[in-house]
Amino acid sequence: MTGDLHQKLPEGPLVAWYGDDYTGASAVMEVLTFAGLPSVLFFDIPTPEQRGMFAGYRGIGIAGVARTKSPQWMDENLPPIFAALADIGAPITHYKVCSTLDSSPEVGSIGRAAELSQAIFDNQWMPLVIAAPEIARYQIFGNLFATVGDETFRLDRHPTMSRHPVTPMEEADVLAHLRRQTEMASALIDVLSLKAGKGHGILSEARDAGARLVAIDILDQETLAEAGRLVWDNRGEGLFSIGSQGLEYALCAHWRATGDLPDCVSSSDAGEVDRIMVVSGSCSPVTADQIAHATARGFDPIRINPARAVDEMSWRAEIERATDRALASLNQGNDPIVYSSSGPDDPVTNEFNAAVRQSGRLGEEVNAEIGRGLGQVLGSVVREAGLTRGVIAGGDTSSYGASTLGVFALTALAPIAPGVALCQAHSHDTNLAGFQIALKGGQMGNQNIFEQIKQGCENTCIGGKA
Repeated sequence: MTGDLHQKLPEGPLVAWYGDDYTGASAVMEVLTFAGLPSVLFFDIPTPEQRGMFAGYRGIGIAGVARTKSPQWMDENLPPIFAALADIGAPITHYKVCSTLDSSPEVGSIGRAAELSQAIFDNQWMPLVIAAPEIARYQIFGNLFATVGDETFRLDRHPTMSRHPVTPMEEADVLAHLRRQTEMASALIDVLSLKAGKGHGILSEARDAGARLVAIDILDQETLAEAGRLVWDNRGEGLFSIGSQGLEYALCAHWRATGDLPDCVSSSDAGEVDRIMVVSGSCSPVTADQIAHATARGFDPIRINPARAVDEMSWRAEIERATDRALASLNQGNDPIVYSSSGPDDPVTNEFNAAVRQSGRLGEEVNAEIGRGLGQVLGSVVREAGLTRGVIAGGDTSSYGASTLGVFALTALAPIAPGVALCQAHSHDTNLAGFQIALKGGQMGNQNIFEQIKQGCENTCIGGKA
C-alpha cells in the first residue's frame, strides 16, 4: 500500500486529525489506510521518536475524549493539540466528530472547538462534512439522517440519538444544532447545488458574506466525490475542517475520481483466532443486540454493576471479580463478554443514575471510571492469558478504556465492517506486542460483529470508483 501511487498529491502527510473519541478517531485511520494511504493514530501528542517510527505515513491522528468534556476543559486542552496538528503541516486538518453529531453547548461542544481553532489556524472557511453513505449517514438540505436496520430516521427521531443519556438530539438541522454552540456565521451547500455543479459558486458567495462554517450535503457517491472535490480544491495553504469520517470518504472518492488513488487496495490478512474477549460500556440498543446475538452463539456474558463505580473500593472489587471470571472463562475455551448494560431500557440504568445522584459525584466522572475499569479488565487478561485479540465496545468506553492499556498508537490492520477495523497496537510493553484490537462505536456493526472480529478478514480488495 506504500507504492508510488500519489504523484499528483502533495508529499508528506495529507490529513492530520484529532478525534473527539477513540472510536471515531480510529475510523478516520481506517478510511485512509484502506484507501491506500497508510495512517497512524496516536493516543497522545506523539514524541519525535514516536513520529519517526511512522515516517512516510500519509495520515497522522491523535485520539481524545473531547466528546464528553465541557467547553472549559476544551479551553485548556484543545489548543496544545491543535498546535501539534498544525506542526504536522498537512493540507487538511480535521477535527473529527461523531457521525450522529453527539454534542451540546455543555458537553462536547463542536462550536467551541471551532472557535478555539481560529487562534491557531488561518480559517478562511471551515467545511462541515458529517454525512457518510458508507456508514448509512445522509445529509439532505442541511438535515442529518441515520439508518438503523432497514429504516432511516431523521436524527431527532433516531431511536438511540433522540434518547441519548448525555446529548439527546432534538434538532436534525446540522447548522441549527451548531448555532446553539457558537455564534460563528454559517452557510449550507445543499444536495441540488452539488449535483448541478454549483458548489464552488455558492462557497464563494458564502465566504464573501462572512460565513466561516459551511455545511455540505452528502446523499450518494456522486455528492460524496463532489464534496471531496470542493474541499480539496478550496484548501488554500491549509484547511481546518470539521466532520465525521465522511470527510475522508469524500476526499478519497475525489482522489479516486482524479486517478490519484487506485480503484482497489489489498488489505492485510488477519485470520481467525482461537479466543477473543469483548468489554462493553455501551448503552446502545445496537450493541445490546450484538451482545445477545454473540451470547446465543456461545460467547460467555459476564455482567458488571456500573453503580458500584461511584465507590472506589467497591469498584475495585467489581473489576477484580470480572477479571477473575474472564480469565476462568478463557481457560475453559470460551470467549468472554464483560459488559455493563444491555441497552437503554436495562433497569441497571436507573440504578446507576440513582447511585450517582446519591454519591454527589458527576456522571461524567463515574462514566470515565467505568471505561477505565473495563480497560483494566481487558489489559489484565491480555497480560495474564496471552490474549492476542480483543474488542472495546462503546465510544466513551473505548476512549477511557484504551487509554489504560499501555498502548501509544494504533495502525489499521484489516477491515471488519464500515466504521469498525481490526487494529495493530503499538506499545513499549512486550506483553502487548502483536495485540490486535477493534474499537467499536455503540451504533456500529452488524448483529454478528463480535463473531466477525474473531474470524478476522482474509486478504481482499477494498475500494471502488465513486
